[in-house]
Amino acid sequence: MDSVQKLYFDALVIGGGIAGLQAALDLADQDFKVAVVERDTSIGGKMIRLSKVFPTLDCSSCITTPKMAAAAHHDNITIFTYCKLNSLDRNGKDLTASVTQHPRYVDPDNCIGCRQCEYSCPIYVADEEEGGFSARKAIYIPFSNAIPQIASMDVENCILCGKCQKVCPTAAIDYFQKPEDFIISAKTAILATGFELTPLENKQQYGSGKIPNVITSLQAERLLAPHGPYNRVLRPSDGMEPDSIAYIQCAGSRDKSMGISYCSRVCCMYAIKQAMLLSGSLPLVDITIYYMDIRAFGKGYEQFYQNAKAMGIEFVKGKVAAIDEGENGSVALHYEDQYRGGVVTKNHDLVVLSLGMIPDWKPEGICPISAASDGFIQTVRPKIAPTRTDMKGVFVAGAAAGPKDIVDSIAEAGAAAMEAAKYLVEINRDRAA
Repeated sequence: MDSVQKLYFDALVIGGGIAGLQAALDLADQDFKVAVVERDTSIGGKMIRLSKVFPTLDCSSCITTPKMAAAAHHDNITIFTYCKLNSLDRNGKDLTASVTQHPRYVDPDNCIGCRQCEYSCPIYVADEEEGGFSARKAIYIPFSNAIPQIASMDVENCILCGKCQKVCPTAAIDYFQKPEDFIISAKTAILATGFELTPLENKQQYGSGKIPNVITSLQAERLLAPHGPYNRVLRPSDGMEPDSIAYIQCAGSRDKSMGISYCSRVCCMYAIKQAMLLSGSLPLVDITIYYMDIRAFGKGYEQFYQNAKAMGIEFVKGKVAAIDEGENGSVALHYEDQYRGGVVTKNHDLVVLSLGMIPDWKPEGICPISAASDGFIQTVRPKIAPTRTDMKGVFVAGAAAGPKDIVDSIAEAGAAAMEAAKYLVEINRDRAA
């Protein structure tokens, strides 16, 4: 371990999404040295992938990109992207994090983000950033406003043709790059590891992800985004504009058959938001939201819901039991109508599943922090100190602690930063005594 580089910071933030960035900025502005460790090749998290936010319908990228840039250019923040957290342990009064830097096969010190390697690459791969609807190259920068603007090579699909190496003006391509381990020593840490959606494949009654025109809510976000894969809303199977779109609520939450009994809180609101945006993109489209309960819990959310109904979006109270592939690419929904009664079958051109939130990261085997019964990080005093974990000096923020929207994630990140700053002041005072 003596040969492993050891870096020293006041605070460590795990996760570079909106919560992690907010917490890092709040600490850095108080003159604490902060390290941000992010799993992806760019910071920004889920929020940078969204089209707009509810209930204001502000541009998501316009909110997130300044936060990303502020963190990247802050003198007190060091960002480590494309990294894996191997362990987080307490070593006396300090925390020690073992981190692995995955190889990009591109020298980050030499890469200037010109994308010449990407343009010359002959290999096309389904782009997960665009929901699989479009293609990227085997060497690529994930999206136009990614931070850092450093290319990464997908070795699973690279054919070693050497074209990227030939055109690189700074000789940044390194086919022999290896993973590098390093240690971060910090006095406090904030877990902002975010969420994932419930897997589309887990619900057999909804086609197990095999029906082409049944998509996830994040895929719908990319279709709606101005820089999305098609530059307009088209259904995946044939590229036609849909005349009828359905949203199925609680497709991954409040469903014991999937092992998730809790409400994910944001699904109703993001479905209503997307439906309103679709009404603007496709003025003649018929949009139906199938729901069990509409939970519009935040400030202005109920009015947002009422505005959607006034726009002509249809809300049907009924749990969709099953989905089948219909004729000409349509999707048949079978549900019990709660108001009219009876089992009803209705066809739609495109179906969006409002999938719920599950934790993106679990502490088992990595650090001695407890997880709650739902898998999210356990907080010891949720009503009094909702960011404190059962590991001294370690705090949690955003969706890592449970399902929540962007507003609450940012507010909780500020609270976690406040708790961490208070802890740092106490530690420094004790050491000076």
